[in-house]
Amino acid sequence: MTFQEYTPDQEDALQEVVNIAMGQAGAALAQVLDVYVALSVPRVRIVSADGVADAVQAMIASAQDGDPGDVTAVRQGFFNSLRGESIALFGTEGCNSLADLMGHEQALEKDEIDRELLLEVSNILSGAVLNGVAEQLDTDFAFSAPTLMAMRQPVNRLLDAQALGWDYALLVEVNFRLEAPGFSCHLVLLMPEESIEFMRRGLDAMLEGL
Repeated sequence: MTFQEYTPDQEDALQEVVNIAMGQAGAALAQVLDVYVALSVPRVRIVSADGVADAVQAMIASAQDGDPGDVTAVRQGFFNSLRGESIALFGTEGCNSLADLMGHEQALEKDEIDRELLLEVSNILSGAVLNGVAEQLDTDFAFSAPTLMAMRQPVNRLLDAQALGWDYALLVEVNFRLEAPGFSCHLVLLMPEESIEFMRRGLDAMLEGL
């Protein structure tokens, strides 16, 4: 099964939609943490299930100017007109600074603190990005609760092509960085075949309205 790539105009429109949405997400996180949040330019592409792990690893490596190393991943499903997975990927550094920023006391084991904080941050970012996309496309989402996908694992072990359940997906990647030393979050959205076409129709409607 093959899919038509987005046209340059559709891709530009999608990048602008995601850019606005991630700006809202960055503002939400900055308000919670009371710290400056730097944002990357969003990147979008259509990928095959076989190529998604390599594509995600390459995007993260490019953003970090090198091997991303081990990551901790939090997954959150979304569904309705668009369905897919939001996966937040965190580096191994920066969690201690994040704990300080969010006012957590060191009463829990470190892994438990990390887990609690990363679920909280993932929920803020994923919800804000997806709600921003939904608002611009005049649709809405329902969400599953965020769950820990992996702790300190290589990126290429996280996404098993046989377990994904689709042939092609729209891959959207955005990168959030905090002033906290070493802390960054790569938010990856994966939306399978029917969502590619729903998004295409929504983008065309936006372009026709310009």
